[in-house]
Amino acid sequence: RLGILIVRHLKRLERVILGYLEVWDGPEEEARLGILKTLQCTIEHAWPRMPCRLPVLLKALLKMIWDVHTDRGSTPEPVKAALLQGATECLILLDHCSEGQVKVLLEGVYSSCEENQVRECIRRVQEDT
Repeated sequence: RLGILIVRHLKRLERVILGYLEVWDGPEEEARLGILKTLQCTIEHAWPRMPCRLPVLLKALLKMIWDVHTDRGSTPEPVKAALLQGATECLILLDHCSEGQVKVLLEGVYSSCEENQVRECIRRVQEDT
């Protein structure tokens, strides 16, 4: 709703987003799915301010992808797939607004990672144009 005016609140919003990305919130993961949509909208509207937040957001998204991949709990597979899709879309948006920096940073992760789900997310970011 705020559009570009969201930049006034980026510092606080970033803390909220990071907090929600870190915490498992039950089998349906409604909060994390919602915060991924919030992050996507934030990136779309405040894209000029995103490159300076790239290291923190990239780390949080990769950690969430790893946590979702290694979750052996009661989270259904469609919910896991939605979380991975949302995180991948955020990474793609971050890559666009940082002029390809995300792809460069993910090259080392891709080559050292052996987990197929995680590699698939990274591959989709690297192949996006």
